[in-house]
Amino acid sequence: MKTLRIAIIIGSTRPGRNGEAVAKWVYEIAKKRTDTEFELVDIKDFNLPLLDEPMPPIMGQYSKPHTKTWAAKIDKFDAYVFVTPEYNHGVSGALKNAIDFLFREWNDKAAGFVSYGGAGGARAVEQLRLNLAEVQMATVRLQVLLSMYTDFENFSVFKPGPTKEQSVNDMLDQLIGWGGALKTLRKKSD
Repeated sequence: MKTLRIAIIIGSTRPGRNGEAVAKWVYEIAKKRTDTEFELVDIKDFNLPLLDEPMPPIMGQYSKPHTKTWAAKIDKFDAYVFVTPEYNHGVSGALKNAIDFLFREWNDKAAGFVSYGGAGGARAVEQLRLNLAEVQMATVRLQVLLSMYTDFENFSVFKPGPTKEQSVNDMLDQLIGWGGALKTLRKKSD
């Protein structure tokens, strides 16, 4: 029996984005595992406007249908892989906004990262670690960094290097371990 549910979140809504190809690649690697259930989640499908809830997310008083739909989707997972671009030395506005809509649904869960950009997306992940700590998520150390110079042909066709699949599995190993530990913690507080 698969004990954990992990979402692979596409963290960009930009037309012509590279994130969809990267997330599908991560998903194909993840599906080879038998220990966990994975699902692709595309924030683009949720049409989230700029945060428009009148109450802070920590209150859990969501009033908008799009927030309630997003909350229901995110709540059912035990851990997340954030596939994020690096835009202007940081995380995409769309991903930050999607995170900011919720609070309790993220609490006491684990997060891993697959990032891409000129510097492998490292600076976007640094920002995400800070953002996710505030919504009480634990982030694993291992991350997958993809360079626009070496892992994409002409900056648009995704062709990951030969060692990258192992990096994904190493990150998933940590994420599954932490996700399982935190699931136990959440059960104790129920």
